[in-house]
Amino acid sequence: MKKLFAPALAAACMLGMALPTAAFAKDFTQIKFGVDATYPPFESMSPSGKMEGFDIDLGKAICAELKVKCVFVSQSFDGIIPALKARKFDAILSSMTVTPERAKQIDFSSEMYDEPTSMVAKKGSGLTPTVASLKGKTVGVEAGTIQEAYAKTYWQPKGVNVVSYQGQDQVYADLLSGRLDASLQDSVEADYGFLKTPKGAGFAFAGNVTDDPKDVLGSYVAIGVRKDEPELLKKIDWAIAELHKTGEYDKIQAKYFNFNIYNAEAAKQAP
Repeated sequence: MKKLFAPALAAACMLGMALPTAAFAKDFTQIKFGVDATYPPFESMSPSGKMEGFDIDLGKAICAELKVKCVFVSQSFDGIIPALKARKFDAILSSMTVTPERAKQIDFSSEMYDEPTSMVAKKGSGLTPTVASLKGKTVGVEAGTIQEAYAKTYWQPKGVNVVSYQGQDQVYADLLSGRLDASLQDSVEADYGFLKTPKGAGFAFAGNVTDDPKDVLGSYVAIGVRKDEPELLKKIDWAIAELHKTGEYDKIQAKYFNFNIYNAEAAKQAP
């Protein structure tokens, strides 16, 4: 949830070339990832009750590279950073965008992927993601996301009614019922998780959000780790670099998307 490319990936590549996984001092036998499973195609619950999605597959691949067990812990997005800091899990793997405010609280891995923020509305509504168009209208956002921060920073003070929900699925439910005029979320999630499903047939993209002078939307999506876990962060960065080096990242990506979700500038520096 959601472009600056962190030098961490380049450092991870160096680590990957110079050090085997076992060279990291602390012994990790498993990694617990905190996940808000209401955000397909990145993370959601299958009919059988198992977590699935692009992030989940990436998490499993990272664990496989590190030869550790993967555990996924369900957590609402608005409480996911406090839960990480309370040690309910080891890392956040939930389509979280790096922002200056979040970086004050936790550290982030190298880039996982990148996508813009987009608004969705009924086809033919004529709405655009601007204050002039949305004044007096109601826009739904998921609590704790950069989209909530954006809407409440730029739109709400100027007459746009912004309603927050505990899960993205709840946002779409109220959009379908007519309680909302529009929703604001990551573009790929909106496309694959709603617009390309039968429920989204009467809706369409109403434009991307680009005006962000306060840098509320941040940069790229990454894995969040506590600031007192530098060794875990190094391990994760090393594993991400390996996924690019071996082509495993591209294999997982192709399972979900027919385009490259990885930032082009970052890709130039991948091993």
